[in-house]
Parts: sequence; C-alpha cells; structure tokens
Amino acid sequence: MRPPGDILHITPRSGPWPLHDAAASRSVEQVALAAHAPHVLMALAGLAVARLALALAPHAARIRVWAGPGNNGGDGLVAARHLHQAGKAVSVDFIGDSARLPFDAAQAWREAIAAGVPIATATWGPDAGPPPDLVIDALLGIGSTRAPAGAMAQAVAAMNAGTAPVLAVDIPTGLHPDSGAPLGEAAVRATATLALLTLKPGCFTGQGRDFAGDVWLAPLGVTTADGATARLIGAPANVPRPHASHKGSQGDVAVVGGAAGMAGAAWLAARAALAAGAGRVYCSLLDEDAAGLDPLRPELMARARWWASPPAVLAQATVACGCGGGEAIHAALPLLLQHAGRLLLDADGLNALAADAALQAALRTRAGRGLPTLLTPHPLEAARLLNATVAAVQRDRLAAARELAARLAATVLLKGSGSVIVAPGESPWINPTGNAALATAGSGDVLAGWAAGLWAQQPAASAREIAVMAAWQHGNAADRHAPAARGAPLRASDLVEALAAR
Repeated sequence: MRPPGDILHITPRSGPWPLHDAAASRSVEQVALAAHAPHVLMALAGLAVARLALALAPHAARIRVWAGPGNNGGDGLVAARHLHQAGKAVSVDFIGDSARLPFDAAQAWREAIAAGVPIATATWGPDAGPPPDLVIDALLGIGSTRAPAGAMAQAVAAMNAGTAPVLAVDIPTGLHPDSGAPLGEAAVRATATLALLTLKPGCFTGQGRDFAGDVWLAPLGVTTADGATARLIGAPANVPRPHASHKGSQGDVAVVGGAAGMAGAAWLAARAALAAGAGRVYCSLLDEDAAGLDPLRPELMARARWWASPPAVLAQATVACGCGGGEAIHAALPLLLQHAGRLLLDADGLNALAADAALQAALRTRAGRGLPTLLTPHPLEAARLLNATVAAVQRDRLAAARELAARLAATVLLKGSGSVIVAPGESPWINPTGNAALATAGSGDVLAGWAAGLWAQQPAASAREIAVMAAWQHGNAADRHAPAARGAPLRASDLVEALAAR
C-alpha cells in the first residue's frame, strides 16, 4: 500500500525542508490548536499514524501500541482505534495514570475504550502475549527532557529487543528533538518516524538518523516555513558550464598540506578539486622531499612553497589548507590568512588554529576585511577549537557549530552523521546525505578538495553556499555506493571518482 499523499517522505532529494526545534514546534502547535476545534488536531495526527502504519506494514496482523501519559500517547490511542476498526489485532500498553491524561488524550482514551480497543498496563515477559508484527512508539514526545526511567526505560528496552519494525510518533522516545542525542543511555531505535506538524532537527544529525530511521512528515494541513530554526539541505541544482568555457575561467585551487609521511592527504584533496571542475590545481607539499608528481593524475601541478607566492596570486586563488599538514602547516598559515581570496581550513590547519590565539585573531581580522573562510572540522577538531570534549560537541552539534562560527567569524561545516553547516549570524543547515561508508581515512581530505574545486568555479558564492553543495554531493556519492549496504567503506580514491560521476 502506498502512503497517503498528504504524508510526505523526507529523502535527501526531496528538500530543502524547514526544521523546528522543540520550542519552535510548540509554537507551531499552539497556533494550530487555536485554529481547530478541541481534539481535531489529535484526531488528524492519530489518523495519520494509522494510515502510515497500514502503508508501511499492510500485512501486519498484530500491532502493539505503547502509549504514554501525554498527548503523544493520545496520538497513539487514536491510531490504535483506527487500526482496530481496520480489522487489525491491536493491543495498547499504557504507561501512566489515565485519570491524569491531558484533555485531548483523555478523549482519545474514552473513544478507544468505546471502540473496544484493549488497553492494559504495560507487561513484559511471558505475559506479554504473542510477538507483534508492528510496534508503534507513542510513549514520549518533544516535551520530554529527562531520560526514560522505570517502566518507560523497560518499554524502550522491550521495543529495541524485539524483532518487529517500530513506527515512532513524532520523535523516538528518549531522543532529544533538537540535538539528536539520546536523553539517557538508550532511546527507541525506530524503523520509521512520523513527524507531526514539523520536522525536528534531532532526527537528522548526531545519533538521530540511527534512532529515527526513515522519516516521514504529516503537516496536518499546517504550513510551517515560518519560525524554522534550521534547514535540511535539498539536492543542489546542476550549474551547466557555458560552451565557451576554458580552464582559466574555472578558477585555480591550491592545496597546501602533505607534511612528511602525509603527502597522500594533499594529493587526495587535489584530485578532488580537479574532479569538481577547477581549471588548474596546484599541490604545494610541505614535505619538499616528496615526489612532485601524482602518477595517477599528471594533470595536477606540484608547486613548492606556493603559499609564499605574491599577495596578488594568493588573492586570486581558492586554497584548501591543512590536509596532512602536520606541524609544518604553521609556516604557511599567516600568509594564507592574510591574503588568500577564499580559504578552506581542514585537518592540521584547524589543529594549528586551535593551538594559536594569534592565528585565531588573524582569522577574525580576515573576516573583517571581507575575506571568506570555510572551516571543516570533524568532532575532535571542533572540540579542540572550542576547548571542549568530543562528547560535549556531539551532545549538541548545532550549538557547537553555531558557537564556532560566532567565535571565529567563519563558516563552519561540522562533519559527521548529519553534517551541520553554519555561517555567522545565520541558522544552521543539516545535510541528509551520506552513510558509514565515509568512515574511512581520507574522506575528509576529499571533501575539502571538492569544496575548494566548487568554490574556484563560483568565486562569488558564499562559503555557506559552497559548504551546503559540497556536503550534499559528498554524501550522495556514498549513498550511490552499493557496497555500503554491506557495511563496506568507500575508499577515498574511489570516492573522488564517485564524485566525478555525479
């Protein structure tokens, strides 16, 4: 059965989509409640859950609904009633006090009882009955701020231990709607999540993608573009080259990096810049004893100490700095921060920045002179820049990226599951593409080079626009990598070729 047309499947190609954190989502909900008669919004939400359940699992005979003590539980009760009336064997495990249900949820309870839906106190073990074919998680919604405990924690564990697919209502129980971090030790690992009214950023970054599964949206007839606190990136438009293009019109990229023993990182970035379409790509290795030729890509040009070129040369180029740079990158950074027309700092360029307050001051001065910079840290590099821990960064990736952008006056692309892109003073963007195939050495170097190659061709584009485009395409290359379904990595050299075949 196909999902109803008013329930939208959120895919990497279907955006961009507005995202609303918990506070913004509650504001949208209050406006929607005021526009409807009592219980109408919950009736619409519960019906949407039932319809999606029937579409995703049309042959499920036994459906188990876990309902909590709030309006999320009320949505589950409405869904249970519709599924019961559709001929499914539905059981509701309720956790809470039915006498203290909110007004709409209390009405949903009465209607479910009147329809003959069996509602019982949650049970585990041999008394729980035959295993279900589908489970609906309607325990806790976006109002929950604490880790599930007691019976709630037991219910989360039971759902995660079962073999039936799980459909989460609005947000998987135990997942923070804003950050994508579990509120405690565990959250429901859903097969699919039906977001109600708004999409929550936590479903798309950090651990959110693992817990939320396939994400759907039921807008319930409400337009939610206003008040968005972040955006989910959609597929970028293809920009055709004019027929009269030549290499000089496609811009120059210089990759500065490749200290002793790490030349491969710089060559990978250079290959990616070339594959992205940059007209000329120079590779300035910091290990001057390294070979000055990439035999697989002789189109690339080695330039010793390119970073010491005259300011006018630096000003015209797009520079990717730091890939495999080691300690030697310190020598190049002052000149590049002062003169590079468009500067991308990655890897050891970021580590050098984190350890040197003078370089950070030079970066902020650079922004004051209108020179754009893109920083591409992974969580450990972000933690060093923030003088924090990786755990703190991952607990709230959007906040970490915003703080970095504000502190360093640069655009930040915080890598990881659901990469976060933030320009100073702007709301974040989250990338929906990519998978664990990118968890391999060199994939970050490829992203840096690819972004630089795009930027060289579009020098007027903002760092944020380039980061959004590059992140989506980088992840999309991994999504097209068929062996990823078997858990196989996409090796960095192959990633360059996958990107070139976009």
